[in-house]
Amino acid sequence: MVIETLKTLLNRDLNKLKFEIESYEFEKQIWAVDKNISNSAGNLCLHLIGNLNTYIGAEIGKTGYIRNRPLEFSLKDISKSELIEKIENTIIVVNNALNTLKEEDLNAIYPQIVFEKEMTTGFFLIHLSTHLAYHLGQINYHRRLLDF
Repeated sequence: MVIETLKTLLNRDLNKLKFEIESYEFEKQIWAVDKNISNSAGNLCLHLIGNLNTYIGAEIGKTGYIRNRPLEFSLKDISKSELIEKIENTIIVVNNALNTLKEEDLNAIYPQIVFEKEMTTGFFLIHLSTHLAYHLGQINYHRRLLDF
């Protein structure tokens, strides 16, 4: 049940991320920063893609994905269509990986130390869902404030 809930939430929010990126009227504004807004929507999108492909795709799904976290925040001017393609691919990766889990796997210790101590796979997957939702909200505000 928890795995299905996680899949539902992650799919909902990844599809909402796709909608937010698609909704920019002016593509160049995806990469805009202003005053105290230090991360563009494009960079936050790349960060979310890297995060989920690393911790769900590579670790759980064994995709072989190699993360380059600094590039998530330094790359600029990737096209809207390429970002959308990356989101769509991430949806597939997340679903494939979560489909390999059984409910009892959620009680196992997640294979990586991420927050300086052990945690269960279930706890970390819930964290990843809330992390996605947090940055999704930032992207929504970014679009509404800076897409002009």
